[in-house]
Amino acid sequence: MTVAPFPQFEGAAVENALLGGRVRLRQPAKGYRAGMDAALLAAAVEAGPRQRVIEAGCGAGAVMMQIAARRPDAALTGLERDPAMAALARENAALNGADARIVEGDVAAGFRTLDLPPFDWAISNPPFFDDPGALRAPADSKRGAWMADDGLKAWTTFLLKSVREGGRIVIIHRADRLADLLGLLGETAGSFAVRGIHPYADEPAKRVLVQAIKTGRAPLRLLPPLVLHDRSGAKHTAEAEAVLRGEAALPF
Repeated sequence: MTVAPFPQFEGAAVENALLGGRVRLRQPAKGYRAGMDAALLAAAVEAGPRQRVIEAGCGAGAVMMQIAARRPDAALTGLERDPAMAALARENAALNGADARIVEGDVAAGFRTLDLPPFDWAISNPPFFDDPGALRAPADSKRGAWMADDGLKAWTTFLLKSVREGGRIVIIHRADRLADLLGLLGETAGSFAVRGIHPYADEPAKRVLVQAIKTGRAPLRLLPPLVLHDRSGAKHTAEAEAVLRGEAALPF
C-alpha cells in the first residue's frame, strides 16, 4: 500500500490492490474507504458485452473498477455527488484502463436530470442509515457513505428510473433493511433474488445482496448464502476468498 498525493484529488490517497492485484484503487488516506461490500457487489453484476451499467454513489470507483476487471466489455457510468471522490474515480478509471464515465450529481435530484438513456443494469451500495438518531454521528469525511440524507427511497427511486424495462437492479445493504428494500423496489420491479452474507455459518446474515428486474413478475428466489469466515482461523472461507480474488462470482 502506498500513500501519495494525486493530481486531481486534493489530499493524500492510499493505493490498494484488489482482485488479487488485477485492480489498483486509490482512495482517501483519511475518511471512508471501500471494502468487502464493494467486492461483493461487483461480483454480483453479470453484465454482458456492451451492456450499460450505472452505479449510484460510486465513490472512488471501487465497484466499477472491479466490474471492469471482471466484465471488460461492459460500459460503466458512475454517479457521485462529492467532486473530490469523483476526481479519484476518474483517476482510477485511467489507472486501470477502464471504460468508465464519471458524472457528478446527486441521487436525490433524480435520474432525469442526467439526460441519459435507461441502462441495462443499475447498482448501488447505498448509505446504511437514514436516521441520524440511529447511530453516533459519523465523521464528516465518512458521513456521505454512512448517512442517506434523503432516505433509502431516494436511492431505490433513482435505480428504478435509471434502468430499462427488463433491466436489472442490484443492491448490497444491511440485512435488517431487506423488507424495506423489497417494498420500495417492488413499486415497479419484481423477480427478486436474495443472497444473505453471513459472517459465520452459525450467525445471522449482516448483509444482503438483492437483485430485482424492472417489471419482473417471477417468484422471489432465496439463494444459497455466502459465508465469509469459519472457525479454523483462516481469514476467509475458501468460497469467500475466491470471490474476493476475482476467481469466482456471485451470480443470481
